[in-house]
Amino acid sequence: MTEPLRIGILGAARIAREALVEPAAVTGDRLVAVGARDRTRAEAFAAEHGVERVHDGYADVLADAAVEVVYNPLANALHGPWNLAAIAAGKHVLSEKPFAANAEEAREVAAAAQAAGVVVVEGFHHVHHPVLRRVVEIAASGEIGTVRRVETTFEMPAPADDDPRWSADLAGGAVMDIGCYALHVQRTLGRAVLGGEPRVTTAEATQRFPGVDARLAADLEFPSGATGRARCDMEAAAFALPARVVGDRGEVLARNFGLPTRDDRVEVTVDGTTRTEHLGTRPTYLYQLEALRAHLREGAPFPLDLDDAVANAELIDAAYAAAGMAPHPRLPAPAH
Repeated sequence: MTEPLRIGILGAARIAREALVEPAAVTGDRLVAVGARDRTRAEAFAAEHGVERVHDGYADVLADAAVEVVYNPLANALHGPWNLAAIAAGKHVLSEKPFAANAEEAREVAAAAQAAGVVVVEGFHHVHHPVLRRVVEIAASGEIGTVRRVETTFEMPAPADDDPRWSADLAGGAVMDIGCYALHVQRTLGRAVLGGEPRVTTAEATQRFPGVDARLAADLEFPSGATGRARCDMEAAAFALPARVVGDRGEVLARNFGLPTRDDRVEVTVDGTTRTEHLGTRPTYLYQLEALRAHLREGAPFPLDLDDAVANAELIDAAYAAAGMAPHPRLPAPAH
């Protein structure tokens, strides 16, 4: 058994249960501390999830000598500033996506992490699961022929109107919350199969509030000549997360690349014949925490790096620009 990770949590976000608390219960990693703007919320979170101690705020979590890894699930605009603050405190960081409010801020976070010699990773948990790994493997194998097209979608029902995901000040919007996944899968396939990073050719968006997109669709082109389309909709009737890769002999379809706990099917069609593979409903977030632990404790490779985080932020900015929207502005550094 390797030594458990000692994790401090910024805030009491709902996503923390699925993304960290439940996986840590399996891996045996320690939830050392939590801090929130409202101490009462932090106390309730700690009591429910077995966090060892409560701090008055985020800065106090960073100052806790027992914390070695900071989990940042705050609102989007707070990712960059508090990632930078955690780096300055000498902590490793598991940041919820997106890595920062825009590409400029992402580059600053990456440079700070490199200079400090700490590990900072973006929480694109889907890359760790066998479902997406299998899609990439099949696309790269030549089984479906030369890849011509990649289609990725992330749709979900609308959050409440007062949800931070609809806040322009907090870098909300469909692309920032869910479209970043659809773009990341495009990039993953681009790097592995299609000659490198895709570029945005056109995009269109519908805004629910000024500067906050409810849906966006971006058309992409890869160095190989293949094309892609990434779609997101934060006002859909239901969750839908398919990823489809089309070649000149067939196609591979992941029914739910982001939440395989709900549907782990990968369907492969070649020359008119279809087979279905089941890759397992073990949670993506559990794979992610195991991968981070192996990286920090054993030096095992981690599939995402700082360059990947910056490149995804650049693609997000490009999609917004093509749709006639400005990138989200960054917030000032937090007061300590």
